[in-house]
Amino acid sequence: MSNLSIGFEPEEGQGSAAPEEDGPRTSGRGGARSAGRRAGSRSGSRAGRRSGRRSHGRFRGCLPLLLVLVLLLVAAWLGGGWAVDKVKQVMGENPDYAGPGSGSVTFQVHQGDTASIIGRNLKAAGVVKSVGAFTDAAMSDERSRGIQVGYYLMKKEMKASDALAVLVNPKNLIQARLTIPEGYRVKDIVKAIDAKTDIKAAQVQAALKNPEALGLPAEAKGNVEGYLFPATYTVVPGETAEQLLSLMVKKTVQVEKQLDLAAKAQALGYTPEQILTVASILEYEGSRAEDYPKIARAIYNRLDQGMALQSDATVAYANNLEGTVWTTQAQRDNPSPYNTYVHTGLPPGPIGSPGEKTIEAALNPAEGSWLYWLVVNLRTGETRFNTSYEGHLKDKAVLQEYCKTSDAC
Repeated sequence: MSNLSIGFEPEEGQGSAAPEEDGPRTSGRGGARSAGRRAGSRSGSRAGRRSGRRSHGRFRGCLPLLLVLVLLLVAAWLGGGWAVDKVKQVMGENPDYAGPGSGSVTFQVHQGDTASIIGRNLKAAGVVKSVGAFTDAAMSDERSRGIQVGYYLMKKEMKASDALAVLVNPKNLIQARLTIPEGYRVKDIVKAIDAKTDIKAAQVQAALKNPEALGLPAEAKGNVEGYLFPATYTVVPGETAEQLLSLMVKKTVQVEKQLDLAAKAQALGYTPEQILTVASILEYEGSRAEDYPKIARAIYNRLDQGMALQSDATVAYANNLEGTVWTTQAQRDNPSPYNTYVHTGLPPGPIGSPGEKTIEAALNPAEGSWLYWLVVNLRTGETRFNTSYEGHLKDKAVLQEYCKTSDAC
């Protein structure tokens, strides 16, 4: 969210002309007679001009104010509610509601709004009685300069100072916070959006049918899976499914650029999407950050040797499973292209949304000759690595023993 730098529009002031001083006065009878004689032939014309100057000066001093009032009254006659308030400000009148108000109004503060603009919009929404009442309140409260852009729940007919009190407190911002964990799949994200925001699942599904509008990179080939970046998002009232999903895609593209994914993927001999695919597998095959680079190396080693990955995470994806460690033989026989028991190489795309740590691990695999990996403790995430199938079978026995006494399996 961003803060406003609230400004106050200058009010029209009344100027006053300084009175002209008369000429120097003399004392004594002689002086008075002398002044009288000097004024004998010219006293009428000079006094008249002096009086005229004073009269015209006073008229000229009032003229700007009169012109402003006339112009504002004409604007008000033409339908300008703002002009009416300006007239009242000039006249020293800023009517205000007594409060506390009733009903509810969702009010939006836009980027760049000044106190006067906010006041104008509040009046139009029926929240405050006059623009001036709000700007007066804002000018007397330094916190008004920190009003944040966003939506606020207000009441109708609030006292201006009460309305300001709502806007200066960031806790009053109307917003939903949506957290997408690493590894979440599209179906999980749809459920989360429906549960945590005002956007319905049907609206999200409709937006997903038009992937081009979401800004997907060409490498995605229209497949959104893996491109909805896991992060915490602020969802404001009125935000659409397309806008939210586009933001998630945009975040993925930003992270790819930050990590220089395209160049590093090419250096490894893979495409950017293949790197995201490996990263998405890491989200499910590992559980500790220190293990991700080692699992990535084992995956690349198997690919280099033409071995099937035999990742249960890909089998679970192919069979639309979740929350399971084990897969059955029937599930491993599924002909889906995502089944890495049946097909060699990587699946055709990501199996979930990878986070930054797994993407970095996929781009920077550890050095090693491992071909097998297995999590042997589902609570601590302890993972063992092996270069031989025999060693892997021993690790598998450790896991089976662990599962005899653990409800984590």
